[in-house]
Amino acid sequence: MAASNDLAHWRGQIFTRLLQAVLLLGVATAIPSALLAAREAIWSIVALDLLAIGWIGAIWHWRAMPYRWRVWQFLIVAYLVGVGLLLKIGPVSQIYMMLMPVLAALLLGMRPALSTLALTSLTIFFLGLHPDVALHVQGVPDSPVLRALIVALNFLFIAAVLTLSCAFLLRYLERSSQALSQLNADLRLTATALARLNDMVMIAEVADATAEATPATRIIFVNDAFERSSGYARAEVMGRSLLFQQGPATDADELARVAAAMARAQPARAELLNYDKAGKAYWVEAELVPFTDDDGKQTHWVAVEREIDERKKSEADIHRLAFYDVLTGLPNRRLLMDRIGHLLAAAPRDQSISALMFIDLDHFKHINDARGHATGDALLRLAGERLAQLMRKADTVARIGGDEFVVLLAHLANDLDSAARAAAQVAEKIRAAIARDFEIGAQSYHCSASIGVTLLPKMEQQAHDLLREADIAMYRAKAEGRNGIAFFEAAMQAGVERRLTLERALARALDNRELCLHVQPQVDRHGRVTGAELLMRWPQADGSHIAPGIFIPIAEESGLIVKLGHWALREACRAATVLAQAGSPVALSVNVSPAQFRQPDFASRVQAALAEHDTPAGALILELTEGLLIDQRETSLARMRALAELGIRFSIDDFGTGYSSLAYLTSMPLYELKIDKRFIDDTPRDTAIVQAILAMARHLGLRVVAEGVETQEQADFLIAHDCDGLQGFLYARPMPLPDFMTWLAERR
Repeated sequence: MAASNDLAHWRGQIFTRLLQAVLLLGVATAIPSALLAAREAIWSIVALDLLAIGWIGAIWHWRAMPYRWRVWQFLIVAYLVGVGLLLKIGPVSQIYMMLMPVLAALLLGMRPALSTLALTSLTIFFLGLHPDVALHVQGVPDSPVLRALIVALNFLFIAAVLTLSCAFLLRYLERSSQALSQLNADLRLTATALARLNDMVMIAEVADATAEATPATRIIFVNDAFERSSGYARAEVMGRSLLFQQGPATDADELARVAAAMARAQPARAELLNYDKAGKAYWVEAELVPFTDDDGKQTHWVAVEREIDERKKSEADIHRLAFYDVLTGLPNRRLLMDRIGHLLAAAPRDQSISALMFIDLDHFKHINDARGHATGDALLRLAGERLAQLMRKADTVARIGGDEFVVLLAHLANDLDSAARAAAQVAEKIRAAIARDFEIGAQSYHCSASIGVTLLPKMEQQAHDLLREADIAMYRAKAEGRNGIAFFEAAMQAGVERRLTLERALARALDNRELCLHVQPQVDRHGRVTGAELLMRWPQADGSHIAPGIFIPIAEESGLIVKLGHWALREACRAATVLAQAGSPVALSVNVSPAQFRQPDFASRVQAALAEHDTPAGALILELTEGLLIDQRETSLARMRALAELGIRFSIDDFGTGYSSLAYLTSMPLYELKIDKRFIDDTPRDTAIVQAILAMARHLGLRVVAEGVETQEQADFLIAHDCDGLQGFLYARPMPLPDFMTWLAERR
C-alpha cells in the first residue's frame, strides 16, 4: 500500500510538471501556429490550437478535480488534436496519436494504455479510409483499405513498443518501490530498535585491513544506550576507534586477545573495564562481530556492550565472602590453605624455605567478655592491621577464627638456618607490635601474643599438617608463659599424639567405670578427723596410676570434665551414705569444675545425686575455684544461694592463687577457704601470706583448711595461728574408701 501511494504521488508530480511544460510549450508554439494558419485562412487549425491551449489551461487550473479525471481530459485533448491534425495536415500528424497511449501508460497504467492504443490504432485505420487523408504507401496497390491497414498496423507496432515499454517499466518500478518501501520500513524498525536497545551498540567501518595488524576502525553509529552509559554525544565519537574507551586499569592481556581476534576477522567476546567521558570506570561485557561484503572483504564491525557493574560487584562480594574474613578483611582459612598449597607445589622448583606462624592473642577473652564484642572486634581489626603492615606483598596474613591469626612467610631463604633466623626476626616484630597498647574508644587495652612457628616444605606434608604443627608450637609458647615464640619440634607432635591417646582412653575409662575416688582426711589441731576430701584416681592394668595433674587438664580441654564431675558428685553422695551407715559420718569435700558448675542443670543434678543415695545435703562440701566467682558473678551467686538453702556448703579451693577479693567473699555463702599447697610449702620461712589468709578468714567467720601439710614444723605453725583444718601426707595419704573406713576405726 505504501508503494502504491508512492507511485501515485510520483505520477501526480509528473502530471503536474507535464501540464506546466505542455502549457508553456503550447503557448510558445500554438500561437505562432494559429497566426500562420489564420494568414492562410485555415480557421479550423486556428480553432483547434486555441481550443487545445484553452482546454489544457483549464485542466491545469482545476487542480482540485480528481487526478484520473484530469488525466483523461488531457488525453482527450491530445487525441482530438491528433485527429484534427490528421484531417487537416495529413499522415505526418500520426506522431501526435502516439502521445495518448504513451501518456496513458505513464500516468494511468497498463489497462488504460492498451485501451488508448487500440483507440488510436483504429482511429488511424478509419481515418485512412477518409478521402481527405491521403495515405500513400509506395509499392502497394491503390486500395484505400489496404493502405489504411498497413499504416495502422505499423503505427500499432511502434506505439505498442513505446507504450508497453513505459507500462512494464512502471510496473517493475512499482514492484521495486514496494520492496524498497518494505525494506525501508524494516530498516526504520531496526534503527529504532537499535537506538532504544538497553545494550550499547556501536557500528564501525573498516578503514583498512591487513593480515599483520588490527584493522583500523571508524565509528559510524552509536545508539542511545551508548550515549547514556558513556556520557559521550553521538557526534563526539564519530570516526573514533571501537576500543577508544579503554584506560590504564583495563586488562592489557584481554585487550591483546581482542585485537588478535580482530586482526583475524574473527568474532570476539570479552569483559573489559571502560572509562566514560568523566573518567569513571565501568565494566562491560563486549561482543564484536565482523561483517563482509559479497566479495568476502571485511567492511564493518558491530560491537554490542552491556554494563555488568552489578554482576562484577556481586562476583567480588561472593569472592570476598568465600576467601576473606568479614571482620578484618584479611584472607580466611580457605584462601590461606590455597596459598600454602600453591607454595608447596612450587617448592621443588623454587628450592627455598618458607615459614608458617600461628598467632593467638593472650587473654583476649577477658577483654571481649569484660568490654563487649564491639571492643573485641575493634581490637581484632587493629591487630590484623598491625600484622598486615609488617608483611611483604608476597606474604599472607589470615584470620582463621576467633583471636587466631596465621602468617605465611614465603621464600625466606635457601637454607634452614637462615630461614629460621628470618622467621624468628619477623615473629619478634609481630610479638612487639601486638604488645603495644591498643587505643579503642579513648581507652587503652593491653594484649600480647603467643606465636608458634614451623618451616616448610617438609617431605609429604600437606597444608593442614603444617597448620597443625604451627598450632602445636603456639600452645607450647602459651604453656611457657605466653607472650612468647616457639618453633615446632618433633617432640611436640609426639606429646600431642600422647594427649589425644589419653583423651580417648579417658573417655573409655569413664564409660567402663574404671576411675575411682580416694579419700584424704582433714584433722584439727588435736588430730581429730573433721572432714575428708575426695580425690580422683585412674588406675592402670599394670597397677600404676595416671596422675590427676595429667588427666584432669585433658578432661577440661576436651569437655569430658562435665561428665567426670557428675560421676564424682554421685560417688561422693554414695561414699557419704556408706560412711554414715557405718557409724562414721564425715563431711566430704568434692571438687566442682567451672564448666560443670555453669551447666544450667547443675543444681538439679546435685539434688538428684543426694536423693539417689539418700544423702543429707550437709554431708557435702563443694569446692569451687576463685575464677568461677569472677566470671558470671551474678549467675554463680544465685546458683550458690539456691544450693546453700538445701544445706550444701561451699569451699574456695586453692585460695590465694587466683582473683582473691574481699568484696566477692563477703557476698557469697561460703563455709571455708582452702590454702593452696604452694603457700604451705613456704612456711614457716615465709609466713606473711598464710597469716593474712588466716586473719581475713577469722574476720569473715570462715573456716580454713591448709592443704599439703607434710612436716611437723608446718603443722606447728598452722596450729599456732589457729588454722581449723590440716590435710596432708603428715596425717594420711589418699586411700580407697574401705581403707579410709578401716583407718577411722583404728583411731577410735
